[in-house]
Amino acid sequence: FRYNGGDRTKAAFRPRMLFFRKGELTLLYAEENRILRRFDEELLCIEPWGANSLRVRATVQGELMADEDFALLPEHAETKAQITVNGTRASIVNGKLRCDVFPSGKLRFSRADTGETLLEEYDRNRFREEDEGFNSALEICPRTFRPIAGTDNFSLEVRFEANGGEKLYGMGQYQQDCLDLKGCIVELAHRNSQASVPFVLSNRGYGLLWNNPAVGRVTFGKNVTEWTARSTRQMDYWITAGDTPAEIEEAYMTAVGKPPMMPDFGTGFWQCKLRYQTQDELLEIAREYKRRGLPISVIVIDYFHWPHQGDWCFDPEYWPDPDAMVRELKEMGIELMISVWPTVQENSVNYREMRELGLLTRTEHGNRMHQLGNACFADMTNPETRRYVWQKIQDNYRRYGIRVFWLDEAEPEFTRYEFEHYRYWRGSDLEIGNLYPREYAKMAYEGLQGEGEQEIVSLVRCAWAGSQRYGALVWSGDIDSSFRSLRNQFAAGLNMGIAGIPWWTTDIGGFHGGDIRDPAFHECLARWFEFGAFCPVMRLHGDREPHKPPIGPTGGGSTPSGASNEVWTYGEEVYEICKKYLFLREKMRPYVKETMRQAHEKGSPVIRPLFYNFPGDKHAWEVEDEFFLGDDILVAPILWENQREREVYLPAGCRWRNLNDGSVAEGGQTISCAAPLSEIPVFIREGKLEDLRFD
Repeated sequence: FRYNGGDRTKAAFRPRMLFFRKGELTLLYAEENRILRRFDEELLCIEPWGANSLRVRATVQGELMADEDFALLPEHAETKAQITVNGTRASIVNGKLRCDVFPSGKLRFSRADTGETLLEEYDRNRFREEDEGFNSALEICPRTFRPIAGTDNFSLEVRFEANGGEKLYGMGQYQQDCLDLKGCIVELAHRNSQASVPFVLSNRGYGLLWNNPAVGRVTFGKNVTEWTARSTRQMDYWITAGDTPAEIEEAYMTAVGKPPMMPDFGTGFWQCKLRYQTQDELLEIAREYKRRGLPISVIVIDYFHWPHQGDWCFDPEYWPDPDAMVRELKEMGIELMISVWPTVQENSVNYREMRELGLLTRTEHGNRMHQLGNACFADMTNPETRRYVWQKIQDNYRRYGIRVFWLDEAEPEFTRYEFEHYRYWRGSDLEIGNLYPREYAKMAYEGLQGEGEQEIVSLVRCAWAGSQRYGALVWSGDIDSSFRSLRNQFAAGLNMGIAGIPWWTTDIGGFHGGDIRDPAFHECLARWFEFGAFCPVMRLHGDREPHKPPIGPTGGGSTPSGASNEVWTYGEEVYEICKKYLFLREKMRPYVKETMRQAHEKGSPVIRPLFYNFPGDKHAWEVEDEFFLGDDILVAPILWENQREREVYLPAGCRWRNLNDGSVAEGGQTISCAAPLSEIPVFIREGKLEDLRFD
């Protein structure tokens, strides 16, 4: 035989096993620490990829894609697998994880020590061996490649058996209140307020990364789990086994990369609104925070501070002296963050050159211009685009000492999300579109790193697996201002952490709507502010009503602004609540910093479902309205309007101090807690953070 094995080519080989099945010839052999199987058009590859982990790829092309790791770091830990080809099957064992390859090509993943099945492909075909289960006339294969006529790509479906009682977490952020995703259909695509980060953690003791940036869908059904990609060249997923969620998470984050260390200023309070219209307005807000003695770490200049989209510079009419502005803010101990959009208008000073250089996204047909102000998008999958845009940022912002950037529109926000309509330097949107926000974050990270910055953070409106290694702080997009939306953000933030994006935040109070004169919104904002004090990053933002008119006919002045959105905007009662939690957050900053260090060193989520810290407590897996900030702070936010008390489950194995009244309660029980508007139930693990109290 002569055979090309893909990314490790061998001119000749000696097969470990060659067998016939019902008149069919299947080639199955071990090569260089991995299993390869060829049957008909499919080439299957299974290999170790880090401790207790395997990478599984399959293609119906001639060979596997060379050097394409997508989310996975190429410098994976070299672990020696135990490979057996015996009789009618093969197996590969890497630490705690075992994979059996059946003659039909079906895969079963199990615990290497106990043999307990973790995950098994869904196979409904005839002529199966006895130990594979029943025969079936359905002829449904685990892996289905359907050719896309006239191209080298395929639509792909990969199916796994559904497991009763299984709980599933992660996958990024979706605007729904489901923490446990079992029974959900999840779109593998980005939208404004939706970020697809395709890693799922199971209570059965495994984690799986769908290592494919194609637009698609996953169904975590009662009868089957099915992953699909609308246009791809190969199947690629990574699976790991572990004894605890923390062990699984650390293995995953080792495989895809951990975040840098969060800068100290990132753990404080971030002030933002839509939109400060002038330099004088922004500085006056910063001065007022200082006059009132309120903690503030970051203040933000939002969009349309530029003359045109794609100029990437200050509009000098409204921001006449950026150097003096930045200098005064630094003297007050406040970091300035600047909004950057990837949109480029036709009348931008950079549009013509970028088009000529091939730095803009393209369409399969029709006009590429869309979105606000007849603009198109810079193609962040192109390394030349990233270098070009970063040079503009360096010339027009960095030279003033600005080092924090808000990478907005990062999905990117195409009109009506016609994924089949757009094309990048790296391929079609359908095939690689989910990479865009990660490459966008990579632009700022590599630019800042090249100038000597080590602790880098960029606020980004979207992410994919691996974005965290480029300092991506993801926020949950342009959500509405309601309690329903608040409940969705609770689930989104926790699942983002499990999906590998530990730096996460939300617009306190929501983005769309929220009338500053409305008492009902005052309640919503107060509850959101209390929740936000315990988020990885505490950030106030929103497009408030009533709107302010434009202040000029051209450039940034021609865009309206939202109403005021500072902590003193909403009346004395809300102001006192905000002050209370601002100062509590300030006290917690050393603790938050140490929790950020865990994220940096281990990849741990900053906010966590109860089961993450207490996996041995069965009831902790059932609680879906409480969370931990780090190891020791248990938070039970108020997520419903007019709620003034709630039940709180305290995990078993320790005692808990009530932060509000100082009382101590035994774990392993559910207690009733008062929740007046000025407080939410918060408990501290006994013996920890003994100095953390409200003034």
